Amino acid sequence: MWEKLRVIFTIQELRRKIFFTLFLLAIYRIGWQITLPMINQLEMAEFFKSSSAAMGGALSKVAIFSASQLSQATIFGLGIMPYISASIIFQLLGSVWAPLEQLQKEGESGRKKINEYTRYATVVLCLIQSWFFVSFLVGQQGGKLVSPQFLAIEGDPSSGMYFWWHVVAVLTMTAGTVFLMWLGEQIDEFGIGNGISLLIMAGILAHMPSALLDLINQSTLKIGGDGSKLGIEVLIVLAVIFVAVIVGVVFITQGTRRIPTQSAKHVRGRRVYGGTRQHLPLRVNQAGVMPIIFASSLLMFPSVAFGWLAPRLDWPWLSNLAAMFSSQTSYVYNLLYIAMIYFFCYFWTAITFNPKDMSENLKNFGSFIPGYRPGKRTADYLEKVMIRITYVGAAFLAVVAIAPVIIGALLGVPYSVSSFFGGTGLLIAVSVAFDLVQKIDSHLVMRNYRGLLE
Repeated sequence: MWEKLRVIFTIQELRRKIFFTLFLLAIYRIGWQITLPMINQLEMAEFFKSSSAAMGGALSKVAIFSASQLSQATIFGLGIMPYISASIIFQLLGSVWAPLEQLQKEGESGRKKINEYTRYATVVLCLIQSWFFVSFLVGQQGGKLVSPQFLAIEGDPSSGMYFWWHVVAVLTMTAGTVFLMWLGEQIDEFGIGNGISLLIMAGILAHMPSALLDLINQSTLKIGGDGSKLGIEVLIVLAVIFVAVIVGVVFITQGTRRIPTQSAKHVRGRRVYGGTRQHLPLRVNQAGVMPIIFASSLLMFPSVAFGWLAPRLDWPWLSNLAAMFSSQTSYVYNLLYIAMIYFFCYFWTAITFNPKDMSENLKNFGSFIPGYRPGKRTADYLEKVMIRITYVGAAFLAVVAIAPVIIGALLGVPYSVSSFFGGTGLLIAVSVAFDLVQKIDSHLVMRNYRGLLE
């Protein structure tokens, strides 16, 4: 392994790409720590530590897969989530809106045009989201500034000073997200790996030191623990589970169902061409991490909405519903979570996988699936196979999504620690790391070196 790492840094082009990527990630980490001016960070920290704050819990979940830092109101507070949301919107529109679908079929020029529209949509989403978040910081209700609960500004709340601070904060957070989007594009063009995915992974891994510190503070090297701390046997079990979950994520993420195909024979002169047997790989986890992101995002709205309505309408049952949807240990929350993961797995697969087009492509290339006539019969068979393997992929995503809750309940570890044993964060981190290794391998194999995975 050390020899392979040495070879990586002896290739000048690959070394330059790696150091450039690390440099841009370092810039992201520096900006991640720069807070908005005149913010009382101590009061914000106390608010987000409060278990009764539904908004705080929702923003903490968003931070996992958006590379954001809303709990500290930084210049990169919105993270890259507005850009991801805009990309998802245009991808969904591309399957139902004819003009956008036509752009997708135009190749590179159409892709550049869609990326341009995505950037404009990102700016709009940033302005809207940052305006609502800053309004939350200054305690606005009904368009009026009631009490600037997190601002360290002295003066009359009705003065213009607060309004201009509001405008500056919105523009700063919008510029921060646009800058992150630019960083991701620079990594794509001049670095190595997918820039947006690397930014998200960097944000996820940034929480690992604090989680490890929490685990050390709550553990002891004694067998059985001492009542309030975890014993050494729990640490061993956690280490084994961590390795097992990573192996499972890699296995399912890279797992495929191979459909045998055969090319038709044709004669040219005295030679016979074709007739070779190949296979068509269908990914088990075709939807990737999108179902978990969609399900997590939608489950945030009930907790925030019920938490906002409960004190205003003075209905106790709304408070119970808010607590139910904000508590990740709730049976209702986890059952809805699993059901929505299954729904979005099939929904996203139906958008990204078109068996009819795949059947037509096989027919155009002179290939067919043995036992099935080209055309509708082949498309129906591919759709049936995809429905079956999507069920397995959805079951895997559901297990990974609720693994932190199960591990935390059984072993008594805090959620900051158990979140690294499953959920969106682990799935994204492993997938991005695997994609990065494959891209490095492509550079090594191109220069006749052995890859990292060989």
